[in-house]
Amino acid sequence: MTVVVTPDFDTYRWESIARVTGELPMVRVHWADGVQLDCFSLWLYENTVAIDPITRESTVDPFDLPGPGVLAGARIGSDGALVVAWIDGTESSVHPGWLRSIADTEHLPEAVSGAPTVWTATMEEPPTFDGSVVLHNDSVLEAWLTALVTHGLARLRNTSANSEAMEMIGRRIGPIRGSNFGDVFTVQAIFDQADSLANTGANLGQHADLPTRETPPGFQFLHCVENTVAGGASRMTDGLAVVERLRAEHSDHYEALTTLEWVFVNRAKDGDHRWIGPMIDHGTVHSPLTMRAFYPVRLAPHMAPVDVPRAYAAMRVFSAVAHDPELMLSNRFEAGDLVGFDNRRILHGRDAYDPGIGRRVLRGCYIDRDDVLSRLRVLRRNRATAA
Repeated sequence: MTVVVTPDFDTYRWESIARVTGELPMVRVHWADGVQLDCFSLWLYENTVAIDPITRESTVDPFDLPGPGVLAGARIGSDGALVVAWIDGTESSVHPGWLRSIADTEHLPEAVSGAPTVWTATMEEPPTFDGSVVLHNDSVLEAWLTALVTHGLARLRNTSANSEAMEMIGRRIGPIRGSNFGDVFTVQAIFDQADSLANTGANLGQHADLPTRETPPGFQFLHCVENTVAGGASRMTDGLAVVERLRAEHSDHYEALTTLEWVFVNRAKDGDHRWIGPMIDHGTVHSPLTMRAFYPVRLAPHMAPVDVPRAYAAMRVFSAVAHDPELMLSNRFEAGDLVGFDNRRILHGRDAYDPGIGRRVLRGCYIDRDDVLSRLRVLRRNRATAA
């Protein structure tokens, strides 16, 4: 079969084209099962003639592109590829499997994660995988990350219970995103020196970290080094389930939570991050849900005074739903457990504990959503190439 270079590094099935129609400068590609794709001449040019074979990136600035009439014709090659003819007499072959992937929307960012699995307390335990092999076993890493992006929550067990394991596993996924807490941080009660409520033994209500940022971290990872305290159970609630409940049963409060804005500020001696947004931020059609819910850093309402009472009423209902036992998981961290969760979707909290009796030491880090999804795509690409 003809070797046809694609404008990327993925591997594609060979999906032979059945028919080519259309009126130039548009070409319509048809497959035998009825799927079709309209291809504009300049888009085909950018992804064939203009592609650098080493970087697989386009080399032509839009100002320097030829006119739409650069395409002289199109036909099906003997191998089932799309062959396009240019007005200078040259031809280019376009991989039919690559074209089919575009037609099937496999190129979209959300294709790697698929539809989310919305869960409640009936799940009982997070999806769990063998952490003892994750540093060298791509299959386990892929399975863990797949569960992480679909459920928003996934756990490793039996990782090394030492202070270095979090960073090693984090960098196995991708670049660690720093914050005012550092790249890899410690969550531990520190008497008289706590830099956040997390570093106390106090109860932590259901929340999402760093709503003080324009773009809060996509995923958070917490690794248990030691846990000998009574109490301190970790609590997780799926924000998608919370949104479903609020929309269905508390529509007025849901409207307030998605439209009325607050100013969020981290209260630190050596940092001052601020952002404005609603508690439930749906963003644009292509951006993920962002829960901006963390009362220790919510500073002031950014709304008309008449709206403030209903904003507080809506927050009370939000908290009640987020803490509903029917929606919430509660699990104790054991040494060697590593839990990853979607920081913009999953609301997490912690039961209170007495830091004077025993020790509870977690190591944590943030990794942007883009980097988690990139790693998962590459893992799947490598598996497909090896098959």
